[in-house]
Amino acid sequence: MQPVKIAVIGACGAIGVRHIGFLNANPETALGPLVDTAPQAVELAKRNGVPLFADYRVMLAKAKPDGAIIATPNKLHVPMALDCIAAKVPVLLEKPIADEIGPALELVDAAAQSGVPVLVGHHRRHSPIVRRAVKAVDDGDLGRVVSVVAMHLRRKSDAYFRAQWRREEGGGPLLINGAHEIDTMRCLCGEIEELQAVTSNAARGFAVEDTIAVTLRFKSGALGTLTISDAVQASWAWELSSGEDVRYAQELTDAILICGTKGSLALPTLHMHWNEHGGGEQDPLLRKRLPIVPADPWYEEVRHFARVIRGEDKPLVTAEDATRTLAAVLAVKRSAATRQWINIDALIAEHRQAARAGG
Repeated sequence: MQPVKIAVIGACGAIGVRHIGFLNANPETALGPLVDTAPQAVELAKRNGVPLFADYRVMLAKAKPDGAIIATPNKLHVPMALDCIAAKVPVLLEKPIADEIGPALELVDAAAQSGVPVLVGHHRRHSPIVRRAVKAVDDGDLGRVVSVVAMHLRRKSDAYFRAQWRREEGGGPLLINGAHEIDTMRCLCGEIEELQAVTSNAARGFAVEDTIAVTLRFKSGALGTLTISDAVQASWAWELSSGEDVRYAQELTDAILICGTKGSLALPTLHMHWNEHGGGEQDPLLRKRLPIVPADPWYEEVRHFARVIRGEDKPLVTAEDATRTLAAVLAVKRSAATRQWINIDALIAEHRQAARAGG
């Protein structure tokens, strides 16, 4: 099988460098041209034996890659993806899809009209842990899901906040970490109908939040809570407990609890508790750990993108799907500011109407 040639736009950023490693390691992919203007880009391209471009539009016209990974700042995601679509180049776009709902909807429409595949990089969807949990829910092993509890509780180092942008609005755990948790909750429990949230910056006193509490109502009728803080000494966070990110020592803890009428499941340990006779609280629960074959979600995402490029698979996370996660994240911000419940469908419709009025 001929490997597909994939360009990396924003090659010198932390995410871009990681993608380069996965593209080089995957026999189904070949690293294509790099796009970046950082001084270290010349050496990075030379070391990998690929061309370097300062302008991604020139790269699209001259190099004609089979696909492109966009790993640039959020505000550049949509305009770059639109140019890739115009060039008929399939896109793997890093999360979040955009920084606002309006531009995300523009990309949704462009992808639908063009037929050019757009895969959004919510990489946790490719995790064997998440996929096994989704199967357990879909197969009815838990019965009807009634409640879900998700946590991202950890302490980021003081050095992390030396970068000024991490102290300002938009640089906090909601957009950086909460987007993953909300997307995972959607993946496991279905669409979010509405949510209410509060935020605090009391722990550090920066302009940006350090702690968030969210109450969610899913369209299925299930209820959920999400608690996020990057200022606490705890390890109830996916990155610290899943073992999927080698940058962190693994803690044998859980970050998500899915509770159903027949059984409950803890992630990422995949410990399941159930009563096979549906008994009451005095009956002992059975316990087991659901088996998986471990794999790196980032690697699996790149492998999936290769199949998408070849037309063998549909994007696991489409632009429309990712827009609903973005809307839920932004709903948390609006709810915290207004102290009101925010309906996700209404929020998206509001931006769709505003776009039509503006057009």
